[in-house]
Amino acid sequence: MKKPLAALATLVMLATSGAAVAASSVDLTVTGLITPTACTPSLSANGVVDHGKISAKDLSPTNWTRLPTSVLKLTIGCDAHTLFAVQATDNRAGSATYSNGFGLGFVNGTQKLGQYDLVYENPVNGDGGPLYPILSRDGGLTWMNNEDAATSPLELLGFRDRPTGREGPIPLKNVTADLMVTTFINATNSWDMGQEEVEIDGLATLEVKYL
Repeated sequence: MKKPLAALATLVMLATSGAAVAASSVDLTVTGLITPTACTPSLSANGVVDHGKISAKDLSPTNWTRLPTSVLKLTIGCDAHTLFAVQATDNRAGSATYSNGFGLGFVNGTQKLGQYDLVYENPVNGDGGPLYPILSRDGGLTWMNNEDAATSPLELLGFRDRPTGREGPIPLKNVTADLMVTTFINATNSWDMGQEEVEIDGLATLEVKYL
């Protein structure tokens, strides 16, 4: 009787050991799609908004100073009709006063100089037909109306051909829009200029995201 009991105990130990090994592993899955089409974005003026030299005396010590809005022409051309959205990444992340803005860098390493906003106005397709901006904050899973046509860093901006009645973006081959860039300088009493010139140092990357 002892031998069958010993054999049974051995089987239980082996089963338990096997379960422990299985629980110590995890699968990694790599997925995706390769699209046969490609889209190329471009900006007029080489994507540069230059406010020139601004006297500190012309800036408010206690409130935001709004600089003149600049308009760049955004053009997106695709090989064929493609489902895509535009995503702007703030390369000066953390330097904007508010999370929905794009930063202008730091003064003395820690003091926030200001921010700028991006608004996409007058979008049209290749035939000149009007387009309507829509917005996704979850990577394209859901979409919402975007009447003010503004986007914050890492949000997706898509386009559709009607103001309502369609949830997501539509495939497009060519899109043009006016990219409105509005810059705000923080109150000068929030940063220390000293005797050195302070550089306005905003930098963002606009990328086509295939959906």
